Amino acid sequence: MQTLSFVSLLAAQTSLGHYWHKITDRTFSGVYHANGFDLAMMIPYFIVLFILALYGLHRYWLVYNYYAYRKNVPAQPPTVTEWPRVTVQLPIYNERYVIERLVEAISRFDYPPELLDVQVLDDSTDETQQVARNCVELFAAQGMPITYIHRSNREGYKAGALENGLRFSKGEFVAIFDADFVPAPDFLQLTIPYFVNPSGGAGIGMVQTRWTYLNTDYSLLTQVETILLDGHFVVEHGARSRRETFFNFNGTAGVWRRKAIDQAGGWQHDTLTEDTDLSYRAQLVGWKFLYLPHIECASELPVDMNGFKAQQARWAKGLMQTAKKILPKVFKADVPWHVKSEAFFHLTANISYPLMVLLSTMLLPAMIVRFYQGWIQMLVIDLPLFLASTCSISSFYLVAQKELHPKTWYRTFLYMPFVMATGIGISVRNAQAVIEAIAGKKSEFARTPKYNIAGKQGSYAKKSYRNKAGWMPYAELFLGVYFALTVVYAVANENYATVPFLLLFVWGYLYTGFMSLGQTYLAHLRFEVESPEMRPAASGAPGF
Repeated sequence: MQTLSFVSLLAAQTSLGHYWHKITDRTFSGVYHANGFDLAMMIPYFIVLFILALYGLHRYWLVYNYYAYRKNVPAQPPTVTEWPRVTVQLPIYNERYVIERLVEAISRFDYPPELLDVQVLDDSTDETQQVARNCVELFAAQGMPITYIHRSNREGYKAGALENGLRFSKGEFVAIFDADFVPAPDFLQLTIPYFVNPSGGAGIGMVQTRWTYLNTDYSLLTQVETILLDGHFVVEHGARSRRETFFNFNGTAGVWRRKAIDQAGGWQHDTLTEDTDLSYRAQLVGWKFLYLPHIECASELPVDMNGFKAQQARWAKGLMQTAKKILPKVFKADVPWHVKSEAFFHLTANISYPLMVLLSTMLLPAMIVRFYQGWIQMLVIDLPLFLASTCSISSFYLVAQKELHPKTWYRTFLYMPFVMATGIGISVRNAQAVIEAIAGKKSEFARTPKYNIAGKQGSYAKKSYRNKAGWMPYAELFLGVYFALTVVYAVANENYATVPFLLLFVWGYLYTGFMSLGQTYLAHLRFEVESPEMRPAASGAPGF
């Protein structure tokens, strides 16, 4: 046994010694000289990598601002003595599985009913019309101040529905909830006091709350979505609001001052992210926004890959459309430089998706060229850029989980490879969306299907509204196979350090591609995960 252990140790030392010699061997140093092909590959490669590294460093900057300005949070407002009138808008389009759940949640609002004005804004073209109408009639008969407003066309999509509802609204404030949300009874009692606060409340134009999720434990995909969205709501919104830079209303689970909407020019539908568009226009005319992470609003996550990809692509395209429309106004505005720079990084962040796809196609030839240039250059140049581009993502989401779940956040490490791989996997679909936005190509508002799924229960296998896969999954599978061959090349050339990174590309593209195709024909397909028991964290947020 001792002899066997000695042989194993000797073999390991021999392998490591051989690998170290390969890295540090300078026998042929100076022999290699770059040619035209090498330059044609490496110049674009480093430009792309450098830009991605800049956006990666910006994530570090957000984390820094989140902690550096942690004391700059809204103070608790005083008790309200006279409550204002509030309009609650519920925009829906073909949501027959969730509309009753939403209206029931609104009916439980602990707010003076004589000061409420609830609107179901229905653009549906299917049996949702009858379901919603019956639901409104039922609750209206019980005394709920609710009306049903149906449009025969979808002009302006969600923005058009909201603008149309404002024509009939009576409230000084407007709360908006998408169909897949379930606000708590005290939602308005917690948010409205910030608007009527004698100390600065008159300048508040919008209040945004933090999303939580009804079906985090449904599958691996919903676990990943939770981590992605928590990063946005905890670190992004937290850092921007604490630093007093512009941030956006998320389209739901928030309250607007009606006057702020009107002064900003109202809802406009020339972008797919009408919420971000209006948010920037309102802040440019002087309105202040508040982010209240301690106020939560439960929502349902997309459970199918095609629905998730459609949602992400709509957000990616809409933000780039908003960047084209709004950034010139931001740069001309009389606001501090840090507000302008943050607006730029916020609205253009999705340019990383086409750059990621471009980097994907260049990795194998770049690896071949860099192999002949030597390992020292790769360690000095490539490695720092890769770390800036990729490790910032992990730290960004880990910070968010640590803030929400201080006792169990370390479990997120297990999910980080899947989070990064999923981000890579959806890059093809999002890249297409971003390029369409830059080129000015318009597209329909693609809604995200909701199926009334909570926890691990429920299925969408026999339900309508599923998005079609299209040709995109085949491109993702092709890239997955391409990177599998890249891994083979790396192993054959003993380039072991790159293999873990390349495997993220393999898993990301193959996972999104196979899931998109599989769920098109096998709707019940999902990767289940065993999740820990949900416990309240120290912050009062749900445990992970």
